[in-house]
Amino acid sequence: MDKEQVKKALKEIKENSKKRNFSQSIDLIFTFRDLNLKNPEEQMDFSITLSHGLGKKVKVAALAGPEMADNAKKVCDLVVTQADFDKYKDKKEAKKLASSYDYFIGQADIMPKIAGAFGRFFGPRGKMPNPKLGTILPGKAPVEPVYEKLQRTVRVVAKKAPMAQVKIGSESMKEEEVIDNILTVYNQVIHHLPKEKSNLKDVYVKLTMSKPVKIE
Repeated sequence: MDKEQVKKALKEIKENSKKRNFSQSIDLIFTFRDLNLKNPEEQMDFSITLSHGLGKKVKVAALAGPEMADNAKKVCDLVVTQADFDKYKDKKEAKKLASSYDYFIGQADIMPKIAGAFGRFFGPRGKMPNPKLGTILPGKAPVEPVYEKLQRTVRVVAKKAPMAQVKIGSESMKEEEVIDNILTVYNQVIHHLPKEKSNLKDVYVKLTMSKPVKIE
């Protein structure tokens, strides 16, 4: 895949899509072949830090004990303190919390309590604080660098079906930034496939409200 292929696909989307009264997200869709998803080693679940943001705010909440709470309140969009965990025994409240935020930062020494309170709601959605993402922090660790990194972080998952859909930007971004994000994600996905390009079937790009357009 090269820049010209991506430019052509983005131009086609622009020409064939109705103008909306909001900035639509831009997604990259991968379809795969010859992947044995029953084998955990061939499943995909990893994160990518993009050079550019996503053109929209990424919402981050913290699950914090007293040590982290003050720092987290300065930067995070919500802080749920340990004292308030019981509130989320209500399934509706827990599900609402899980769906309202993109990422959750957790204080390391209370992770067992976080898992007990939120695991069954966050786990299936891939929202639990995760050491691979760097979202499990010591109580006194600075929160802001993690928050800022998450604004440029996307997750690639292919576990149940041979496809992955990844948000890579929005219409409000400059075209060069969108192209750079697309190529970054594409190259990382190829790198994570067991047979690299041989496992890649098709790649599409789409807007929130548009039909997918094939890049390659």
